[in-house]
Amino acid sequence: MSLKLGNVIVTDITFGDKTEVKESVLTINKEEMLEVLSTQSSIASIELDIAKPGELVRIMPVKDVIEPRVKIDSEANIFPGFLGKPEIVGEGITHVLKGVNVVTTGKIVGFQEGIIDMDGVGAEYTPFSKTLNVVINCHPIEGLKQHEHEVAVRMIGLKAAQYLGEAAKDVEVNEYTEYETLNLVDSYTKYKDLPKVAYVYMLQSQGLLHDTYVYGVDAKKILPTLMKPTEMMDGAIISGNCVSACDKNTTYHHLNNPIIHDLYERHGKEINFVGVIVTNENVTLLDKVRSSNFTAKLVETLGVDGVIISEEGFGNPDTDLIMNCTKIEQKGIKTVLVTDEYAGRDGASQSLADANKLANAVVTGGNANEVITLPPMDKIIGFAEVADVIAGGFDGSLSKDGSITVEIQAITGATNELGFNKLSAKNL
Repeated sequence: MSLKLGNVIVTDITFGDKTEVKESVLTINKEEMLEVLSTQSSIASIELDIAKPGELVRIMPVKDVIEPRVKIDSEANIFPGFLGKPEIVGEGITHVLKGVNVVTTGKIVGFQEGIIDMDGVGAEYTPFSKTLNVVINCHPIEGLKQHEHEVAVRMIGLKAAQYLGEAAKDVEVNEYTEYETLNLVDSYTKYKDLPKVAYVYMLQSQGLLHDTYVYGVDAKKILPTLMKPTEMMDGAIISGNCVSACDKNTTYHHLNNPIIHDLYERHGKEINFVGVIVTNENVTLLDKVRSSNFTAKLVETLGVDGVIISEEGFGNPDTDLIMNCTKIEQKGIKTVLVTDEYAGRDGASQSLADANKLANAVVTGGNANEVITLPPMDKIIGFAEVADVIAGGFDGSLSKDGSITVEIQAITGATNELGFNKLSAKNL
């Protein structure tokens, strides 16, 4: 079996009479889309806007970024467990509106929300400055609790991506990519001479407003489990967290995980990519020990030669990262870690809150404490005043001229721990 992803490439976007893709232009019926989205009683009103690359537009505070997709000829739905029954996905045909994103914003849900600049120096730190963004500004009813606010905005974002994804259903696809999904017996037989590699995918799940969902289940409630890599491409994992914007895995990141895509590039040639072990990040030591034990047991049971481990967040999750690493290494299995750093504004502080000598192969997404000044923009979609309270900001971040001085921690995707960012390293 396999999953075929069909990219419907979009080069421009506009509002019009009918929601459709024609000659690489996505036209959206604004009134119809608003009607589809206006079903959450906890949201008083919704505004739709469009932000394009190169425009002097700032979107903040960003809650989530979601790429529109649609399943073709399947009983399963995209985003299973939220927009349909939790049917297993990751096989069949899925069409993607490539180049388009849904971005949710509005009155702040949690203080760890982000900024997307479509031009200027800030645009260099986020991949979403290069996409055509349909921005949904959600205004909650008075007195709405934060967790209820998050639920409402999350569902509106998913419904928006589903609505736009339908426009890709019956149009010509620009390119197909096929991803193999063999069972383990067939995989080990077919690629018996290649080293076996697994991916340990750590999901943020450290309490209220720090949630990630697997087939609609809060990840804090799961034990580590084995999944096919293609399941992520069909929306099996959804972001619902408010961790710092720089290293939050938005739903877009889960759909387009570059570690999964890079492993597939080498699958059947250099390595045998056997699957993804999805695990959580916990608050208590007891839970950390349990999850890391199960993760190491699954890795050992698969009989792999090497593992890549990615983290989401920083500080407390560093302990989960190092526990996973050391327990797997102690079983004689090599690991590579992907994380980022909080090394202070001068870069001289300890990068991670935990460490071990066995963690000797580490890839960094950059130092989130680097300070940057974002220039004024002509248009703000959302609320610029939250610059003084979001993670990475401080009292006085927002200047009278509209410029913002913040740590890059505040920029959505700036130091993403899947490697989906704009930073790189050089020898000095």
